Amino acid sequence: MKINILDWVAIVLVIVGGLNWGLVGAFNFDLVAFIFGAMSMLSKIVYVLVGLAALYMIYISTKLMKE
Repeated sequence: MKINILDWVAIVLVIVGGLNWGLVGAFNFDLVAFIFGAMSMLSKIVYVLVGLAALYMIYISTKLMKE
């Protein structure tokens, strides 16, 4: 399976989300909120995009398992 630009964007977003949750769990520090403001519109957009990327990764994973 060849990785396209959407796949790369999803991978980056899931990594960003995972690192952000790691920071929240380890240090109680939300990097997204720090950069964009706590629950600002931009923060919400980032959180939604990370969630959508995770759903897309689930879809891609099931597609890869069928190959």
